[in-house]
Amino acid sequence: MHIILGNVLDPVVAYVVAVVFIATVIRSSLGFGEALVAVPLLAMRIPIAIATPLAVMLSVLVAAVVVAQDWRHVEVRSASGLILSSLPGIPVGILLLSRGNEHVLKLLLGVLIAAFSIYCLAAGKQRHLPEDHRGLLVSCGFLAGVLGGAYGVNGPPLAIYGALRGWSPQHFRATLQGYFLPASLMGLAGYAAAGLWNAAITRYFLFSLPAVIVAILLGRAINRRLTGHGFFRLVYVGLIIIGIVLIIQAAGR
Repeated sequence: MHIILGNVLDPVVAYVVAVVFIATVIRSSLGFGEALVAVPLLAMRIPIAIATPLAVMLSVLVAAVVVAQDWRHVEVRSASGLILSSLPGIPVGILLLSRGNEHVLKLLLGVLIAAFSIYCLAAGKQRHLPEDHRGLLVSCGFLAGVLGGAYGVNGPPLAIYGALRGWSPQHFRATLQGYFLPASLMGLAGYAAAGLWNAAITRYFLFSLPAVIVAILLGRAINRRLTGHGFFRLVYVGLIIIGIVLIIQAAGR
């Protein structure tokens, strides 16, 4: 009992749980956006080799719970197309990361995401695609794979596609989790196969579980109170923030 209480009261554990809670509320509310919150903040107090697998494991849990709760809202055809078109993009992203200029790529990515989102906000009410557009779906899925392979940031292209499709907040949230669940499971399997799993990751995960469950429920309640136009404004604002963070990261290094 003393050991358990000591771990609970450990300031590093408390910090990890707090970051995980905030990131999970964002993910559960909007369906994306936690990656650039969780990993950089966690890496300030724990090694990046622990922070990244921990974030992926938590992503699997959040996606699994959301899909189990709201599977009726998953746009299965869209999610399947995005997953399949992501697969060839992952090795491209890894190649870019290993051979390209990371800072230039991050800067370009940040500018494109922020500029597109600012344009959509300034344009007001958007024309929505009444059904899946194959070319756009494949393009967004491929880009999600590239960004996931390079930086672990799959979300922005998926969010852009969901916004252009005009899904309801509930369908948007559930469908993105339908994508993230298998994608994160593949990432988790990769970490395990590479021997990057250790007891510290499991420890932080177990201590974070109560906060994650509360955050998922809170995020779901927030999501259900959001409506069409206001929701997509939040999505684009979130994308602008992600773009700005990427630009700052690129410029800061």
